[in-house]
Amino acid sequence: MKDGFLKTAAATPAIRLADCAYNAEQILGCMEEARRGGVKLLVLPELCITGYTCGDLFLQPTLLQQAQAALEHIRTGSHGSDLITIVGAPLLFESKLYNCAVFIQNGRFLAVVPKTYLPNYGEFYELRWFTPAPPQNDSVRIGEESVPFGTRILLCCEQLPELCIAAEICEDLWAADPPSTSHAIAGATVIVNPSCSDEIIGKAEYRRSLVRAQSARLCCAYLYADAGEGESTTDMVFAGHNLICENGALLAETRLFQNGMAITEIDLARLVFEWQRITSFPAARDKEYLKIPFSLRLSQTRLTRPVSPYPFIPASDDDRRERCEEILSMQAAGLSRRLAHTHAKAAVIGLSGGLDSTLALLVAVRAMKKLGRPTSDILAVTMPCFGTTHRTKSNAQRLAEAYGVSFRQVDITAAVNQHFADIGQDPQKLDVTYENCQARERTQVLMDLANQNGGLVIGTGDLSELALGWATYNGDHMSMYGVNASVPKTLIRHIVAYEAASCSDQNLRRTLEDILETPVSPELLPAADGEISQRTEDLVGPYSLHDFFLYYAVRWAFPPSKIYRLACYAFEGSYAPDEIKKWLINFYRRFFAQQFKRSCLPDGPKVGSVTLSPRSDWRMPSDACADIWLAQAQSL
Repeated sequence: MKDGFLKTAAATPAIRLADCAYNAEQILGCMEEARRGGVKLLVLPELCITGYTCGDLFLQPTLLQQAQAALEHIRTGSHGSDLITIVGAPLLFESKLYNCAVFIQNGRFLAVVPKTYLPNYGEFYELRWFTPAPPQNDSVRIGEESVPFGTRILLCCEQLPELCIAAEICEDLWAADPPSTSHAIAGATVIVNPSCSDEIIGKAEYRRSLVRAQSARLCCAYLYADAGEGESTTDMVFAGHNLICENGALLAETRLFQNGMAITEIDLARLVFEWQRITSFPAARDKEYLKIPFSLRLSQTRLTRPVSPYPFIPASDDDRRERCEEILSMQAAGLSRRLAHTHAKAAVIGLSGGLDSTLALLVAVRAMKKLGRPTSDILAVTMPCFGTTHRTKSNAQRLAEAYGVSFRQVDITAAVNQHFADIGQDPQKLDVTYENCQARERTQVLMDLANQNGGLVIGTGDLSELALGWATYNGDHMSMYGVNASVPKTLIRHIVAYEAASCSDQNLRRTLEDILETPVSPELLPAADGEISQRTEDLVGPYSLHDFFLYYAVRWAFPPSKIYRLACYAFEGSYAPDEIKKWLINFYRRFFAQQFKRSCLPDGPKVGSVTLSPRSDWRMPSDACADIWLAQAQSL
């Protein structure tokens, strides 16, 4: 359970209706399979001891007695294991029958949770046999044991305080006020649901969306175990659709009609952080809940859950295209509003022929169309100097021509050389002054051209550069509106690729594709034989790694050790652990040292969950010390 990971499972055993002894053996088999897989929490379907579709057999004392005997057999079989298993069983309490979830661990019955909402419509007639859960907690007899009984019960791990488990059963989730809502408010981070949901056309997607949505609303993990093979097919079929979701994300599910076991790890630390972050989520103060302690042996959990190396980029092609279009629309909406509000006559962009300025131009073109204005109201400026290559310069010009924007070339070589002379800079000394003088001269040109044309300078810097401080203070760091400020470098590449794929103009498509293939570079050092000599990722590290670090450090506040572990897992085969460690240390060093640049950023539209605007999403003192983060990263 290191780093808050807990391996969990939702499974469907193949049962026989009313054959409790057989079903108990199948359940024990599931438990053994889960134990071998390192699972610590296993949930099984509703009434799986007897089968859900027993009908009037639930009124037979013989069946209920055998169900109790089967529970005892499972309890005995759990000895010596800290696996927590939740099984569904019918239990008598004060002469009434209840549909229950029974928690079992290491030879003990920990708790019994009865179902709150009993369906009595269509093919379901539970009120014919069962009674809804009583309003107050009590205790119920199972064999010789008296076990806590009620809906207001939380099972809390002594070794892992983040693990707090509660249960609701099948129809409870479909209700207008699911018990899980109260459970989460009382402190539950994991909701288990033993269910028996029949299968009809479209229901699997509805069920999936319902479980995902509830896990998102409650910032919890949700384990849903569904009945399958062995239930009666008289009027229904059951598919064994098991689901594990976490805060709105589907982590694992089984295929329909295959009686499988969904296994994955939930991240409890991530859930607890989300509770801490969201101030609208109330503190746990419900004193009516009974908290039952239990123990787990702490161990390293082997990761199998999906961890994308590109957390800002959707995995599927359709989702990725939709994301790119949505971001372009948001950026254009922000820019068009700013242009209209300031009555700007022009949008002035430094067009270098690189990815960032290309995206800024795409956004400006959309903004002008949104305003009903000609694209000639965009002034694209290329400013060649010592490191500019023919490739980037010509790509910038072709872009401007293709989109019909005004274009101007201002060679800053003479101005920069004059500035070198003014300040006594040796032109042969290729240091930070040599580089930054060019960046500041370009910004000055853009600002002055904006004044001449009654326009606004549109910033091109992206989120990844802001995180690393890879910008010249009062150079490319400054603009009048930064449209790319919350878009990471890895995502910009996909947005430009999306635009290229959408082009009907083949020449424009080829230009955009060539820009995508151009190495990322500020082009501030002299070119080597006409080629780019200064490659950004050789200096600061791969943007794929840095965007990964940024996402987990800022969005989820993970410590360096956990980010390193996830990165080694996500990038296995692409980057060696030593390389990941090297660039992780560099990320933290630069992130803390460069905060002063982020403290005075221009306005820009927020498009995702990670942004570094000092006015809203990231408020950090410029003098914060990085020592404890660096020490942890260096000790990995």
